[in-house]
Amino acid sequence: MKFSKIFSVLLVLAFTLISNFSVAQCSMCRAVVESDISGKGTGINNGIVYLMAFPYALVAILAVGLIYKMRKDSTIV
Repeated sequence: MKFSKIFSVLLVLAFTLISNFSVAQCSMCRAVVESDISGKGTGINNGIVYLMAFPYALVAILAVGLIYKMRKDSTIV
């Protein structure tokens, strides 16, 4: 029980730190592309957010499914 709480805290901390770095990268990419005079990069921010959202959504879906399965199995015993 104690291991799972420590692991959960470390996992949340890791995701928080990773998301801070990825947001910084996205804003740098957006600034570089939108500074282009030809106007080709006006929708780059939406594309970056679109690409970033799917891994987080996948992890959230897997976590909810795992928690649901673990709770269902523990009530049977």
